[in-house]
Amino acid sequence: MSYKQIRKAVFPVAGMGTRFLPATKAVPKELLPIVDRPLIQYAVDEAREAGIEQMIFVTGRGKTAIVEHFDIAFELETTMSERSKDLGVLDPTRATPGDIITVRQQVPMGLGHAIWCARAVVGDEPFAIFLPDELMIGERGGAGCMKQMVDAYARTGGNLVSVLEVPHEEVSSYGVIDPGAASGNLTEVKGLVEKPAVADAPSNKIVSGRYILQPEVMRILEDQEKGAGGEIQLTDAMAKMIGDQPFHAVTFDGKRYDCGSKLGFVEATLALALQREDMGSSVREIAQRLLSE
Repeated sequence: MSYKQIRKAVFPVAGMGTRFLPATKAVPKELLPIVDRPLIQYAVDEAREAGIEQMIFVTGRGKTAIVEHFDIAFELETTMSERSKDLGVLDPTRATPGDIITVRQQVPMGLGHAIWCARAVVGDEPFAIFLPDELMIGERGGAGCMKQMVDAYARTGGNLVSVLEVPHEEVSSYGVIDPGAASGNLTEVKGLVEKPAVADAPSNKIVSGRYILQPEVMRILEDQEKGAGGEIQLTDAMAKMIGDQPFHAVTFDGKRYDCGSKLGFVEATLALALQREDMGSSVREIAQRLLSE
């Protein structure tokens, strides 16, 4: 059986990034660089690898620089050309006209509300969601997280979330799935539990910032009341779809870095720098020297 292709992705990027102040006072947190690429670039590259064609940014005030990052910088490119600089470094920042769409979330009312703001652009199609704060890096030579999910979607259809296994003592910091039957990297989802007590956690599989959802979720969000924190929660809407539509988790084969925290951001920067052929050995020497002081 064939399912509708995943062509559209929603990126909720309206947050103020208060945990990174003062760095994010004038610069969107999604443009903070991990080595030499901003967080949002990693997410868009992951989407493109998965065959996604249209990127929908749900923005807020002060976030126009995100869109400009994917625009043509005429003065910059002209100057680089005149100086015989390689423009290839800018290729990932180029977008086909019409492939980048923005909608506004005027009031911060939670992740569910941010996704609902994109309803008119999503239309009647299944779509992906990327939380750019969660940097997902596939194993070297392997597929990225969303590509793994799209491949799984081709087999199952329905709704999918990415998950990772963590030590049981850490589950109370995350949303976890209540698992059903499992086969390979796919696990049936019977329920979703937000930040359970360790003793009550149904599994150690945490939801990790990537989703493929059917458009019916928009109609659920339309009428959904505020949940935890006085916000409209995406988890609550997804929970209502379980049992009515196929719902699976894909265990991601790769690494997750929580770049919404300062420690996670530093960890990601160090980890990716160490993997770079052009600097990995030098960064390792620097780290070893600093640790020995």
